[in-house]
Amino acid sequence: MFFLSDILNKKLKLPSEAEALRGRDQPIPTATNHYVSKHPLKGPYPEGLDMAMFGMGCFWGAERLFWQMKGVWVTAAGYAGGITPNPTYQETCTGLTGHAEVVLVVFDPKVVSYAELLKTFWESHDPTQGMRQGNDVGTTYRSAIYTFGDEQYQEAVASRDAYEKSLRGAGRDKITTEIKPAPEFYFAEEDHQQYLAKNPDGYCGLKGTGVSCPIPQAVQAQS
Repeated sequence: MFFLSDILNKKLKLPSEAEALRGRDQPIPTATNHYVSKHPLKGPYPEGLDMAMFGMGCFWGAERLFWQMKGVWVTAAGYAGGITPNPTYQETCTGLTGHAEVVLVVFDPKVVSYAELLKTFWESHDPTQGMRQGNDVGTTYRSAIYTFGDEQYQEAVASRDAYEKSLRGAGRDKITTEIKPAPEFYFAEEDHQQYLAKNPDGYCGLKGTGVSCPIPQAVQAQS
C-alpha cells in the first residue's frame, strides 16, 4: 500500500543513482523552431551570443518571462541538474530523474546583460521555498541557476548574497537556490516549448516575493 506521505517524500528528496530512472540514449523529439521568434531552438546560434540557464518552478511561465525580454534571441524549456539521460516530462514529474524544470536562455550581452537576467530571475519567483514553488511541490520545481563559465558563477553568487540581505531584511527565509556550473540540458517535448504562447490562458504559478533585487550594483561590486 502506498501513502501520500511516501509519494511526497520521494518527490522532495533527490534520488541516488541507484534510485534514478534509466532514461534513454537518444534525445526525445521536440520542436525545430521557437514558436514565437521562429529562431532554431537547438541552434546554430549567431556568434556573439551567450547562454544562461534558470530553474524557477514550472518552466511554462519562466520561459515566457525571458522570451519577452529585449535582447533574448531564443529560449527553450527543458530538464537539467539530475541523473536520468534524455528524460520525458512524465519521468521528471515522478521525482526519480533528479532534474529540475529549467529554461535555457540565449541572449545578446550587448543588448541585455546577465545581471538583468539575474534580476528578472530573483524577482519573479520565491527562491526561499526549497523543493517547491507555490503549489508545485517536488525537486522538479526547485530554484536553480546553472552557470556558463566562472564569470557567470561569480555574478550569480554575488547576486544571491545581495538579494538574501534584502529578503532577510523583509523578514523572509534564507535563499535555497542551487547554483552550479551548467550540466547537460535536455530539451523538453514540443508541447512544452513556449507553452503559454500556444495556450495564453494556461497555468502560470510564478509569484515573486515583492522584494526588489539590487543585482546590477552587486555584480558591479563583484567585478
